[in-house]
Amino acid sequence: MSALRENGLSKVPEVTLIFWLIKIAATTLGETAGDAVTMSLHWGYLWGTALFGFMFVVMVIAQTRATSWHPALYWLTIVATTTVGTTIADFVDRSLGIGYAGGSSILLFLLLLSLFLWHRMMGTVAVTSVSTPRSEAFYWTTIMFSQTLGTALGDWTADTAGLGYTGALLLFGSVLLIAAVLYATTHLSRTLLFWLAFVMTRPLGAVLGDFLDKPLKMGGLDLSRFGASAVLIGCMLALILFFEQRPASLAQEKS
Repeated sequence: MSALRENGLSKVPEVTLIFWLIKIAATTLGETAGDAVTMSLHWGYLWGTALFGFMFVVMVIAQTRATSWHPALYWLTIVATTTVGTTIADFVDRSLGIGYAGGSSILLFLLLLSLFLWHRMMGTVAVTSVSTPRSEAFYWTTIMFSQTLGTALGDWTADTAGLGYTGALLLFGSVLLIAAVLYATTHLSRTLLFWLAFVMTRPLGAVLGDFLDKPLKMGGLDLSRFGASAVLIGCMLALILFFEQRPASLAQEKS
């Protein structure tokens, strides 16, 4: 049993406003950094997926082996999931020709399957219960699927559905606002609302990232992918360094 569990603590951060701000920055970074490697550096989706997939495995192993809560390590692992999620989604949707709708459907099924198996094996999918290697394996697998789904969903709504970047940003921003209102005013499951918000931040970040780096004629701001990524990294570092984050308490896992 880990020292964190003995102290009644989880290996994931307490869910606060700062958590969500860093999460949105991390998901947007995943989009800009992933596209920077696959498009700007011309690696392509397959080799980009191989690179970020390797980084994802390395970071998850490091996070799982850690015996104490490390904010920087946790958020580096999150960034690894967002970048590999971006390249996997692009590879499935574009290189394999499945399309955004087909890719989103497959990834939604995998996400729901991961949550089902996690609940079946551990009895809960509350993130505050993440304190053992098995629960961490389910946690990071679920997050990777959610990040990949979010990329496909963001591209689908902005491009195929014709909402454009502004329309898609308003859509996903509204869903997050509704989730926040429900959290504050109802007794709906905190676990359900968390996962709804967590999944929705990814398409929000995907659309925001595309909005920053796509050409003006496509409705974007035509910023450098590398420049946008550097700004997002700076924002994340500032939030992590200047705002204290604590591990979530296991006593809250049923809330």
